[in-house]
Amino acid sequence: MRFRFIEEHHDAFCAQRMCDVLGVSSRGLRAYRCRPASQRQRTDMIVLAHIKEQSRLSLGSYGRPRMTEELKELGLDTGHRRVGRLMRENGIRVERSKKFKVTTDSNHAFNIAPNLLNRDFRADQPNQKWAGDISYVWTREGWLYVAVILDLHSRRVIGWAVSNRIKRDLAIRALKMAIALRQPPKGCIHHTDRGSQYCSHD
Repeated sequence: MRFRFIEEHHDAFCAQRMCDVLGVSSRGLRAYRCRPASQRQRTDMIVLAHIKEQSRLSLGSYGRPRMTEELKELGLDTGHRRVGRLMRENGIRVERSKKFKVTTDSNHAFNIAPNLLNRDFRADQPNQKWAGDISYVWTREGWLYVAVILDLHSRRVIGWAVSNRIKRDLAIRALKMAIALRQPPKGCIHHTDRGSQYCSHD
């Protein structure tokens, strides 16, 4: 009974300290741990299965502390020592991702339109000047890209599109939404950077 208590709490407390407090020998604990098909091994297998699944869902971004938190939220009463040991023994490591993503590719062969806006971001009326750009955000499923179009008169978002790929259709879908919503008059300026998504033939 005391050995089982030590095993159930070894992630939170030092095993040798618990042996001293409970009046059992460390040799007896080792013998208990060597018993075949132990409950500890079965629990390890269950915890390891959840670790592998959470590592896959997080794209390898969870380290020991975050992984332990996720497992506890799933109802698994396990400590960071067990999680760290299982991750280490099974080669589950954190895959560091870049915090910065380049969204503007100016090194292309597409035609570049003249800069009609010339850094004059004031607009006297709606649908006179639009500005578009692409940003990104990290999610549990990877990078997510967002194309947005603003009306510079009101600074309102009038068109947007989301995708897990930064291709020209992302910019085109945002522009189509803005056109359908506002039906701009002739002469409306659509200003963007010189990225390949905005300079493509489409």
